[in-house]
Amino acid sequence: MGWDLLLVLTVPLAVSVVCWWAPVALGRALTLGSGLLTFVLAAVLVPAKTTTALSGWLRADALSVVFLVAVTFLYAVTAIFTIGYMQPAGDARTTATYSRRLLAGLNLFAWAMAMTPLVNGLALLWVAIEVTTVISALLVAIDDTDRATEAAWKYVLIASMGLGIALLGTIIMYYAGASVFGSAYELFYPKLLGAAGHFPPQVVRLSFVLAVLGYGTKMGLVPVHTWLPDAHSEAPTPVSALLSGALLAVSFYAILRFYEVTERAIGPEFPRNVLLAFGVASILLAALYLASQRDLKRLLAYSSVEHMGVLAIGMSISSPIAVVGVLLHVLAHAAAKGTAFFGAGSVVRKFGTKDMTRIRGGIGALPWTGPMLVLAVLALSGMPPFGVFRSEFLIVSGGLADPRGAVAAVLVVGVTLGMLGLSWFTTRTMLTPSPDHPPRGETSNWIVCSMVIGLVALAVLGVHPPGQLSDLLTRAADELGAKI
Repeated sequence: MGWDLLLVLTVPLAVSVVCWWAPVALGRALTLGSGLLTFVLAAVLVPAKTTTALSGWLRADALSVVFLVAVTFLYAVTAIFTIGYMQPAGDARTTATYSRRLLAGLNLFAWAMAMTPLVNGLALLWVAIEVTTVISALLVAIDDTDRATEAAWKYVLIASMGLGIALLGTIIMYYAGASVFGSAYELFYPKLLGAAGHFPPQVVRLSFVLAVLGYGTKMGLVPVHTWLPDAHSEAPTPVSALLSGALLAVSFYAILRFYEVTERAIGPEFPRNVLLAFGVASILLAALYLASQRDLKRLLAYSSVEHMGVLAIGMSISSPIAVVGVLLHVLAHAAAKGTAFFGAGSVVRKFGTKDMTRIRGGIGALPWTGPMLVLAVLALSGMPPFGVFRSEFLIVSGGLADPRGAVAAVLVVGVTLGMLGLSWFTTRTMLTPSPDHPPRGETSNWIVCSMVIGLVALAVLGVHPPGQLSDLLTRAADELGAKI
């Protein structure tokens, strides 16, 4: 089924090129079609075993497909949202040049993120994530404001430093493999995993730490997260959704690939402790920042830092049920964070500000997207019956069975603190009555549609994930060394 992998990568790339030159209406239609098609192609891979293409340079195993599904689902729903985002007459986003650039950039960004879990090897993985950095930095700055430009430069500088560290980690892992394969070989995953037990332990340890620090910069782990709130706040809302829900996830995927090799080379204890340190720092610091935010999009950005901490802590537990919860959390967070940013975009469009102290009566002004934003925030806070609750419940359940029971306690405390900050400010903004809110009505039915799809997906993940998806998560957990 190698043709499936090729289509996933060629369709968004081709649509991106066409959108740069085509009329905006055609670009919107092609972007929507591309998003839906790539998601269908990713769904086709869910029940499949390992699939390869281009003589093994492209490869999709269960772990790859989990992240591919997260990226393509958010790509499809963001394509729907973007049509409504560019719709209001008289808005700067209706200019043809801006619209073409945004559509071309979104498709190119989705292509790069879909490529990341499909390339076979640590070197190609680094190249793919570097490509996502370049494209996303240009999209952060696309509004051409001083704050957006500053956020983009900050992002480029910090992410480039992080990727430089990740490149050093990749080179060191190559050196570790050279002791087995000789001086010239490909860093393909099956080859590394098959021989990892013979790698020099100290060299592998150093490589893993550098990889976590380097790719953790793109993932948003504390203390290398400082670019994230500015970039996610200043980027156009469709870009913010993809940054939070998809880009952070594929950066975590890169760390997991190093985790696989390290776990087979030296055992699970060392990589678990490294991830635990970064995860605890991320979830606790993000919870503190969430309690002091007044900018709606920055609030959601710090929520992303918190959820990346949840992923890191979940992998540090490493019990089978916790690893399944981590992989489910990747999918649920993509749907929840995308939906929340869509709602935030609707609120910002309606009220003309991101300052939550100036926004009151959101539900009165936005009869559909207002309540759905509240539901998305509750989902991000870990409330049932949504997917984030299910994934965090699985992670905590695995933590309670871990000899280090304090890990589960730290996770529960961090999630609770984050929930209080996230839900308090957002619900106060949306639920506090105000006679001065703008005229009642939605900014776009396309935005409503995108949020409905996101919430339905969250409910499905929380109540009863499809059987084939559950099997996929189990197989991916097996690949990470968590035998079920």
